[in-house]
Amino acid sequence: MTLAIRQLQKHFVGEVSGLDLRKPLTREQAREVEAAMDKYAVLVFHDQDITDEQQLAFALNFGERENARGGNITKKEDYRLTTGLNDVSNLGKDGKPLPRDSRAHLFNLGNCLWHSDSSFRPIPAKYSLLSARVVNPKGGNTEFADMRAAYDALDDETKAEIEDLICEHSLMYSRGSLGFLDYTDEEKEMFKPVLQRLVRTHPAHGRKSLYLSSHAGVVRGMSMPEGRLLLRDLTEHATQPEFVYVHKWKLHDLVMWDNRQTLHRVRRYDQSQPRDMRRATVAGTEPTVAQQAAE
Repeated sequence: MTLAIRQLQKHFVGEVSGLDLRKPLTREQAREVEAAMDKYAVLVFHDQDITDEQQLAFALNFGERENARGGNITKKEDYRLTTGLNDVSNLGKDGKPLPRDSRAHLFNLGNCLWHSDSSFRPIPAKYSLLSARVVNPKGGNTEFADMRAAYDALDDETKAEIEDLICEHSLMYSRGSLGFLDYTDEEKEMFKPVLQRLVRTHPAHGRKSLYLSSHAGVVRGMSMPEGRLLLRDLTEHATQPEFVYVHKWKLHDLVMWDNRQTLHRVRRYDQSQPRDMRRATVAGTEPTVAQQAAE
């Protein structure tokens, strides 16, 4: 069966109907979803009451699961989920909201900044698939920005200026911008900066897009203040309302996005109320530049 897709924002985002994610996809359905991702960059699936195993099985149609190690400060023995999904909730292992002064809670507040998942890894993520299991009663919308349309709207002079620029990305940059500076030596080593292009070309359709993220803190060849001003200006440009879609979560929504073409952020919400969001992350297959940890 052919998917039915309704575009939700003038540049991107498709709302998908006609697919039950509890059932395995056929090869043809997987191809249709991937083609829709290339076109829309964000897909919204409503009313998908799925298990962790079904969510992961759906994600594996599009590549290998990304190894979650190095993406947070939670120790393995404190993981709430053991199914291979990333825990993007505000919950501890006991199922209750994390204390406001816990390191994990303070670190996770970085998700409120505009970012691209795993840009702090040498090979950044391809897709993210987020499932809403418990929705916070107030706040907690997720916003997405189309980095292709944002790039297209730049003037030619700016495009030429940024074409070959390389940035350093690290979780220490994004969390540090919120004042989180409390890292162990092991975490500092784990979060060592990596290199990413500032302009990416999509492998399927060849469109260029900005590759921005709160994880980017240094532009190679520029002083830190000059580089950060450039990144701030570009992010301000790229997240204008014209390029942004706001997703207001409903129970059992699943939203899937291409990290190579979009930015996203979660908005503030009442942290005393449970919010259970679970993410499957599809690993990328190649670096954006010949990668090595930045010195």
